[in-house]
Amino acid sequence: MAVSESVNPVDLLCEQIAGASPDMLQAMIKTFAQAVMSAEADAICGAGYGQRSDERVNSRNGYRPREWDTRAGTIDLAIPKLRQGSYFPDWLLTHRRRAEQALVSVVATSYLLGVSTRRVEKLVEQLGIRQLSKSQVSEMAAHLDTQVEAFRNRPLDSGHYTFVWTDALTMKVREAGRTVNVHALIAVGVNADGQREVLGLDVASDEDGAGWLAFLRSLTARGLTGVRLVISDAHAGLVSAIGAALPGASWQRCRTHYLRNLLTKVPKSAQPWIATLVRTIFDQPDADAVRAQYTRVVATIEAKFPAAAEHLDTARDDLLAFTGFPREIWRQIWSNNPQERLNKEIRRRTDVVGIFPNRPSIIRLVGAVLAEQTDEWTEGRRYMGLELLAKARMVVINDQHDTDQTDPAPIAA
Repeated sequence: MAVSESVNPVDLLCEQIAGASPDMLQAMIKTFAQAVMSAEADAICGAGYGQRSDERVNSRNGYRPREWDTRAGTIDLAIPKLRQGSYFPDWLLTHRRRAEQALVSVVATSYLLGVSTRRVEKLVEQLGIRQLSKSQVSEMAAHLDTQVEAFRNRPLDSGHYTFVWTDALTMKVREAGRTVNVHALIAVGVNADGQREVLGLDVASDEDGAGWLAFLRSLTARGLTGVRLVISDAHAGLVSAIGAALPGASWQRCRTHYLRNLLTKVPKSAQPWIATLVRTIFDQPDADAVRAQYTRVVATIEAKFPAAAEHLDTARDDLLAFTGFPREIWRQIWSNNPQERLNKEIRRRTDVVGIFPNRPSIIRLVGAVLAEQTDEWTEGRRYMGLELLAKARMVVINDQHDTDQTDPAPIAA
């Protein structure tokens, strides 16, 4: 249909595009891309499609399908094939490899999700790139480094971090021609808004006091303050580092880690029974009931497994530090341990990698996972109510004040 002279074709086209559906935009992009590829293929052949010419040097041989991811969606293209040699649009390949951030994001995200480099190669082949080496994948993923470093070095200025969890995950890495174990040191806290937040990440050769002390001091240098309770494993170096770097904070032994250690003291057949007994300690209504149940559990286990009972009795003060806080806080801490769930997510992402090529690659992948998790926590619901946080801070302050005058510390320092 002819366009009236009173209508501006350019304005009409702009209006149609502005109100067009994604399907129409995709159709327009596809038509344009197919026309460009057809013109390029004709130029290589020396003549147009179906045209007889003495200048023809090649001819078409059908098409091969390829999906093209654009901002308007995924478009199915038909790339012309030639009888001699091959054709692929350089404008599409070069643009996507060197400039199109969408492809870089796909590859980097795949790396972040724990996809192996070989699988990433298969992925980018589907995107039209046939020659992408493992080193190129690592280089493309390295764009995450800036974001990870900014996350690791950000100031901790969200007020007091009343509760802090710390843990170390063992990773394998290649160094000096050998495969060695290193430790990813991780800290998670509850900030003044009641939200969970990953506080820091570092990689150390050994899980000793020096490594932990340097890590914790780096957190305090960035602004970590107001810590009232640190929950962690009972590694001697870590416990001493907590006392040195976070004076005034109490230490609670992680019951999950402890239970794993305790179960090694009994036969495998008795482990479910022992685990059930120990868990009853933490399900009591108040501090007095917790202590009474602890004594009963030790006596029950001692009848059959004296070594395990002695092990449990020795850890009494370390495991009962939480009793200085209100019961509502116990339930929240024990029912929703952010560190354990975070460790599982990190393992899910890193197990695919297996052995890391170097320490920066550990920082890149684990740091990106931690940054992603912190964003999810920030957008999710509050981990602990502000009233509970205020109550927890007051209880600890009062207990410490009373302790100076009367008792030797109901909460292990």
